[in-house]
Amino acid sequence: MTKRKILVIILGKVLILPAGIIMLMSMTGTERSHTPSRPEGPCDIYTAAGFPCVTAHSTTRALYGSYDGPLYQFMRQSDDKTMDPGVVPSGKGDPGGNADATAQDAFCAGTVCRITTIYDQSGHGNHLYPAPPGLFRGPAKGGYNTLPMADMAPITIMGHKAYGVYIMPGTGLRNNNAAGLPVNDEPQGIYMVFDGTHFDSGHCQPW
Repeated sequence: MTKRKILVIILGKVLILPAGIIMLMSMTGTERSHTPSRPEGPCDIYTAAGFPCVTAHSTTRALYGSYDGPLYQFMRQSDDKTMDPGVVPSGKGDPGGNADATAQDAFCAGTVCRITTIYDQSGHGNHLYPAPPGLFRGPAKGGYNTLPMADMAPITIMGHKAYGVYIMPGTGLRNNNAAGLPVNDEPQGIYMVFDGTHFDSGHCQPW
């Protein structure tokens, strides 16, 4: 990696860890459902091993057990209003931590929504925005990439509906000024989960 700190990450599918266990507890002869805690996320595991995440992007779930901020932003075509869905909190028999797809479905009912931002959960502020023109000039105004439609990659995570990011040619999100990335020969690693059946000859990774 050169000293120029460039981050180009487009997540097409979901980062998944096992869901929390639903427990039944007997208290004074009455069975009551237990509210499970959020499971550890991938970035919790890496941090515990001494390799904290410097970027953490997902439209489907929190990548930290304690993350409660927005996952992404989308804009609806009918009036250009935006929404920043967060994560579902823990509840009765449900550990939570997945994206609030119900809020997206209600907000986007009867119109088209497109993802404008994928937020960085690591705290470094390395959010992903519409990719500006570079070696490839996108089809959008000014050579930018087009925005991915927000509902084209429905998945199920921990028993809940969520949406990944479906990338078509000319679609992409990017951050050209990411902070905290390794440079030169400093060690680095990337973990992602994607749909290996969706790819083309113009991508080094299938999304």
